[in-house]
Amino acid sequence: MNGDWLIRGRDGRLSVYLRSGEAVLCRAERGSGGPWSVPRKVGGDQRLHPVLAVGQGADGYAHLVSWRPTVAGESGVVHSTHFRPHLAALDWAPVGHPDKKGDRTGTPAVAVDAQGRAHVFVRNGGGSVSLLAQKEKGGWGPWRDLKGRDVQEELAAVTGESGRVELYAAVPGAVLHWRQEEPGTEPVLQEALEAPARPGTLHALATSPDSTTLFYTDDSGDICAWRPGGKPVALLPAAGDGPVAAVRCELDGHDCTLLAQRSSSGRVAFAAYPTQDETAGAWWTESGPQLPADAVVALALDENDRVVAATLSPSSGRLLVTRRKDEPGLALEAWREV
Repeated sequence: MNGDWLIRGRDGRLSVYLRSGEAVLCRAERGSGGPWSVPRKVGGDQRLHPVLAVGQGADGYAHLVSWRPTVAGESGVVHSTHFRPHLAALDWAPVGHPDKKGDRTGTPAVAVDAQGRAHVFVRNGGGSVSLLAQKEKGGWGPWRDLKGRDVQEELAAVTGESGRVELYAAVPGAVLHWRQEEPGTEPVLQEALEAPARPGTLHALATSPDSTTLFYTDDSGDICAWRPGGKPVALLPAAGDGPVAAVRCELDGHDCTLLAQRSSSGRVAFAAYPTQDETAGAWWTESGPQLPADAVVALALDENDRVVAATLSPSSGRLLVTRRKDEPGLALEAWREV
């Protein structure tokens, strides 16, 4: 899965999206902090490949993107919109292929601009990045090649506080950054950072009105934070493999960035620091039970802006959730299975 698969909907309820065989499932809170619904299939009965990208707009709508098999040896990208967790999502709609036709070319990423238009990014057969964006009055524009070379998995798409869409991608020895200069325009390649980033470790977060921050793991095993126009900062050693989850939250009256990652011990590790002040330092604190090797971690804020953390094991479908307690610091409730 690519993107924030734990999200807060328009009604304040939390929902999660998970892959299951040839389908995508959704589970949602029945009430704030209460029991969760049973898993429900999203987007109809089409067969899907085991890949999912999730993005959410300021309107609270979830945009889901996957690949589906078409004819022998070929696939196409599909899109669905989920307006509210307890309503049925729109059926999967085919939106084409970055190379017009062929098999899967990469894991999609999706971000949604301030006008609610989904922007789908995927590596194409030539090794660069292609974009498909919704039009203001409905429908989709053409696939566009944003260039780049030897782009690796996975892409990190993010919407800044400005409402403009940005994209980060790792290439051998560097990280590329695209950004919309104006709403509704094609993102432009702005900068190439000469830094080794391990493929599959990129995660981007809006951290100020003017900038987003990219988190990635470098070749030495450190999690680095980079804002385009500046230099990357080694924040702390990675707790484990894979990307971190990240969310901005208020801790004891301070604007903080909270990171979470499945640690090498199998538990969830948390680290927090003042937003955009990486020099303040951060350190890991582990929580919860040991998790399967395939478990992924997500962070979100509930309707009361309390931090919520979730872990999901795709192989078993086991979902664990915890919330921040109403007390100073980052004390968490006991993890519970839902």
